[in-house]
Amino acid sequence: MRLPVLAAMLPMMFMPFAAMATDIKTAHVFTFRSIEGSPLPLSSFKGKTVLVVNTASRCGFTRQYGDLQTVWTRYRDRGLVVLGVPSNNFGNQEPGTAAEIKNFCEVNFDVDFPIAEKVHVKGKKAHPFYRWAAKQLGPKAKPRWNFHKYLIAPNGTLVAWFSTPTSPTSSKVTRTIEKYLSTAPKS
Repeated sequence: MRLPVLAAMLPMMFMPFAAMATDIKTAHVFTFRSIEGSPLPLSSFKGKTVLVVNTASRCGFTRQYGDLQTVWTRYRDRGLVVLGVPSNNFGNQEPGTAAEIKNFCEVNFDVDFPIAEKVHVKGKKAHPFYRWAAKQLGPKAKPRWNFHKYLIAPNGTLVAWFSTPTSPTSSKVTRTIEKYLSTAPKS
């Protein structure tokens, strides 16, 4: 790496996340790890509409895994990606290992959409995507429980959020997904 480039990057490397969060315009800069352990950059979904959902296997809303699979099946060929993000932040309802979570999703709900490794979605340990999303959409849009949903437009902007009780198959969610699927570039 050339010295001028490194010198330009140094301030960003040491800038607190809160200061950087206001400068970040797109979710495509964030990376999760897949449930299998490999990098899962949101940039790999450029041009697609992405529904990011924090999930848990032992929650009263766990049945939404089935609804998420339905939405994924219905819209994936039109450019939707559903991304499950397991979290143990609410009621310790996702205590399992990566292998246990993956097995639970496949056996009980035939899930084949991408699932990330378990992360924190709230507080100081929250994954940077979740801290950024809270800054972008405000405190009311923060996850308050499992199965909180964020919608990312094809250009990477965060465009909507849906609370836990809102089913992924509700008309409110599907109409919003369809609106952003229509903005995706045609292949």
